[in-house]
Amino acid sequence: MYTIFQRTEISEPALFGPSDTTKKLENFPEICISTFSDPIIQKFSALDGVKQIATFCSANGVLPVYKINYKNRAIAFYRSMVGAPACVACFEEVIAMGAKKFVLFGSCGVLDDDKVKDNIIVPVSAVRDEGTSYHYMAPSPEIEADPHTIQILENVLATCGCSYVKGKTWTSDAIYRETLSAISERRKEGCLTVEMECASMLAVSKYRHIPFVQFLYGADSLSSDTWEIRDLTLYGLTNAEKYMALAFECGLAL
Repeated sequence: MYTIFQRTEISEPALFGPSDTTKKLENFPEICISTFSDPIIQKFSALDGVKQIATFCSANGVLPVYKINYKNRAIAFYRSMVGAPACVACFEEVIAMGAKKFVLFGSCGVLDDDKVKDNIIVPVSAVRDEGTSYHYMAPSPEIEADPHTIQILENVLATCGCSYVKGKTWTSDAIYRETLSAISERRKEGCLTVEMECASMLAVSKYRHIPFVQFLYGADSLSSDTWEIRDLTLYGLTNAEKYMALAFECGLAL
């Protein structure tokens, strides 16, 4: 028996796709921004002039998609669901709605405090310790981010005066199985962070030919034998304006 982890080619075609479940919407913004933080989305969706323009519907309920005007450009934004499969499903559906450029940001676990410190993290590649990416790209230990979009993110961060560090991230499916041995192994391989979506989102963006930028900010720390929760439960709200402004600028630059 061969699973997706052993197959060398991606089988085609799919029985059904995003366009079979999601209608293309007239005048849907080309640029779409997303984050995992509900407090950040609630903060920005409450601003004057922001309108709800669509919804994702699933057994989990209804997830709104909003539109905001930033520097005279319409930009869509919504809250991504945590975990690669759900995050990717929404990404696929927002592309079907009409999005053509995508920016994602969120928190991560820090594997190397000395290098990350208070920097924004620019993922240059992701270790594929999840399953979703294998449905979009043939098996490989890692997936690299597009150098062009990395440069766009670096330019935006420099222009906005934000310090940053570039490095590898570890994408895992199992938040409660980040074992000491696995953490040590990934750190030795050069991983600065651990999260749950990057490898899959990189794979889908390549498969669908969608320009894609992702940046991370450190939350909890896995840099020692004792886990430190730090400001994980603040969900980025303290720096909401900073992160959203960076995402908007990346969207305009794509």
